[in-house]
Amino acid sequence: MVVIRDRMGKPLTVNQAMGKFITRVFNIFLDFELMILRFVGHIPIHWVRRLLYRLVGIKIGKSSTIHMFANFYQPGGITIGEDTIVGDHAFLDGRARLIIGSHVAISSQVLIYNSQHDIHSQDFAVEYGEVNISNYVFIGPRVTILPGVHIGIGAVVAAGAVVTKDVDPFTIVAGVPAEKIGERKLSKPNYRIGRARLFQ
Repeated sequence: MVVIRDRMGKPLTVNQAMGKFITRVFNIFLDFELMILRFVGHIPIHWVRRLLYRLVGIKIGKSSTIHMFANFYQPGGITIGEDTIVGDHAFLDGRARLIIGSHVAISSQVLIYNSQHDIHSQDFAVEYGEVNISNYVFIGPRVTILPGVHIGIGAVVAAGAVVTKDVDPFTIVAGVPAEKIGERKLSKPNYRIGRARLFQ
């Protein structure tokens, strides 16, 4: 009799094995979709990329743009408000919900994760945590945002920071891990980010 085992060597019932098989097939199709999206990221026309991103389930508000060479995971879990710009080479993770507000400026090479492995788990289990970035936030280049983080309205995350916990409204944070270094001298923001740069 053939015994089917998982990656940890534990025996599986037929139903468990079938569930894992279906999940594996789903992931193959998801990986193919993500590969296609990488090609879409090379198209130097904003409205074309925006249209194709919307077709795969990313919710993108009016006048918002994702610059070239972005990468995604589970694009259907990503929501972006109005008048928001996401810089080039960004990584947006939609395995749990990723909500980016309106009038948000996200610089180049920003990595936003909402899933990670539990390093203390016997089977290296996956944990999920929704990421929520409020309106009028500015995120500097090469910032990493980890699962479960909420960044309050008007906050600023300095370049290179690693955000591991919530950021209060209008707070400026920096460092690894990110800590408060100041407060933004702005209490009622009412600006627009403006037009994205052409062919980027």
